[in-house]
Parts: sequence; C-alpha cells; structure tokens
Amino acid sequence: MPFDPATLRYDANGLIPCIAQDHQSGEVLMFAWMNAESVKATLASGQVTYWSRSRGELWIKGLTSGHAQHLVELRIDCDRDCLLALVRQTGPACHTNRRSCFYTAVRGDAEVELLRPEPWAAG
Repeated sequence: MPFDPATLRYDANGLIPCIAQDHQSGEVLMFAWMNAESVKATLASGQVTYWSRSRGELWIKGLTSGHAQHLVELRIDCDRDCLLALVRQTGPACHTNRRSCFYTAVRGDAEVELLRPEPWAAG
C-alpha cells in the first residue's frame, strides 16, 4: 500500500511529533516536530527534515552543523499521531554537543547530568 503523509494525524497547527532514535543502539536522540512537507522531504531525500516552529521553516538536521540524521526507517504509531525516525546519526543530535537531548535524569529529588558535551567533529 503506498504511503500518503496526508493520512497521518496532525495537530491543529499541522504538526506531528517525531522521535529520533539511533537505529543500531536504540538510544533516543531527540524529539522534534514534522509537518506533511517535512515528512515528504525526509522520505524523498533520506535526510531527516523537521519543521522549526521558532523559525517557521523546514529544518534539515545537520545542514549547518554537519551533525546530520540519515533516515534508515520511518515508523508510524498505532494512532498515526506520532512518528519514530530510526536514524544513522553523524555527530551529536543535541545542540548542546551531547549525543542525545535526553542527558538529564530525575533521580529521587535531584537532577543528574548523564552526558557531558563532547568535542565532536563534523562529518
């Protein structure tokens, strides 16, 4: 059956959440928003493309930083209102130079930093 991005369930702003996960390790790397146009662009190019709410434009992950996400597989949840992008990540996924945006844990009544920024090289 051919895939049509219009069959996804977008919110009132035309957006759908997307979780990026390392395709080999299973590590959750980041969360961002997509719209129908970014879903189409991702599938057409293989470069994960999100919708930047702050800039109001498409955002190709890694275009300026070199820390790209190459799509391995795009999965749709059972309600068709959330996406899971299995990716091959180049460099850090987080703008803080950490592998994952999920680098803080709540343990008891404290926040614990799990990952420190790394001196990544682009490419």
